Amino acid sequence: MIQRRLISRAQPRESPMSKVQNPKSNPKLVICHSSFVHDLVEYAQNAMFAPPRATLSTAPGGANIRVLGSLNYRSWRTIIKGFRQEIMPKASSFSRFTRGVRHTVRAFASTKHPVLVHIVPMRRCNLACTYCNEFDKTSDPVPIDTMLERIDKLAEFGSSVITISGGEPMMHPEIYEIIARIRHHGMIAGLISNGYYFQVDKIKKLNEAGLDYLQISIDNVTPDDVSKKSLKVLDSKLVNLRDHAKFKVNINSVVGGGVANPDEALQIANRARELGFSSTVGVIHDEMGLNKGLTAREKEVYKEIKSKGQSSYARWNWFQDDLVEGKEYEWRCRAGARYLYIDEFGMVNWCSQQRGTPGIPLLEYTQEDMAREYNTEKWCAPTCTIQCVHQVGHLDAWRDPQISLTEYNKRNGNGIKKETVAQIVAADQ
Repeated sequence: MIQRRLISRAQPRESPMSKVQNPKSNPKLVICHSSFVHDLVEYAQNAMFAPPRATLSTAPGGANIRVLGSLNYRSWRTIIKGFRQEIMPKASSFSRFTRGVRHTVRAFASTKHPVLVHIVPMRRCNLACTYCNEFDKTSDPVPIDTMLERIDKLAEFGSSVITISGGEPMMHPEIYEIIARIRHHGMIAGLISNGYYFQVDKIKKLNEAGLDYLQISIDNVTPDDVSKKSLKVLDSKLVNLRDHAKFKVNINSVVGGGVANPDEALQIANRARELGFSSTVGVIHDEMGLNKGLTAREKEVYKEIKSKGQSSYARWNWFQDDLVEGKEYEWRCRAGARYLYIDEFGMVNWCSQQRGTPGIPLLEYTQEDMAREYNTEKWCAPTCTIQCVHQVGHLDAWRDPQISLTEYNKRNGNGIKKETVAQIVAADQ
């Protein structure tokens, strides 16, 4: 039994959980920060794990000391676990870091689970960018119960990161509940948005829900006929994010999208860095996700933005260098296994530009389906520009060479046993 364990304030720079130690190896159970301790004791009392007494006194030098009564180690560990899940700031950098490390280790240790999933809660968007083929103007949001069922299924697979996309996902009336469900399962929660909906009250709700990462794509400085995702329109929302967001923000610019002045992408990247955000640059693709090619000036802009960017996972995009020069890139696409794209109908697809393949309902998707997609080649891979799929592919680039689907079926004696969307469409033509 722990009779009287001191809980004291450590150095402010240390994370709240950095000093939690096993009392069997250290007679003092030390946890940083008095405010953290106050919340922890309050949580313990509410959870009915509290010791008989919890008092606050002052140690020499003014450090706050909180002395707990008798509490066994097993109960203490339960309190810490519950506190971290329910009370600690859900989007804190400490929480994000520790979960990121855990999921990264899992990604290298095992190939049996998805690393990144994009899921669409609604296809509707408030904008109509001319180059975009991922929106409509009429569809209803996916019912919340259906979305939560899909999130639960992805958690059963052991998925690491769930990124909500669209359409414009901030238009979904229960977006905060969707994010909270992702975090409830211990997965990392991301969001891709056009940036129009980040008023202060909504940012605070995203903080509370536990959002980890946000990406906003900005195409130009002033609106034009191609895109209204413009720095002039969105700058006030970016300032709101700088001042209130507890989650990480990345600003992505796409070159080759047809905007009048490709140099504006440089201004956007510079503004992102001024605000303390990371910045990335993407290359426009056609309706199949394949490279469309860039003009000479667009290539120069791409290289300049990339040279100024910060180092982060979002910048694992060296594959684009070959594509910008009109070359093919040799890699192993693990879409359908390590990366999943779940559309608004609940179908598993390779990516946003290859919808219908494999086209199997998520709730019917199996480990056998993932094994097939992990081990087989994708015809579109050599000129693919879809960054997120490439980035996931880097994790397994060193192992498990892929073979053709025909060869895989010969070796395993089976193919896709379910009737897929692609097969249904082909039969109707």
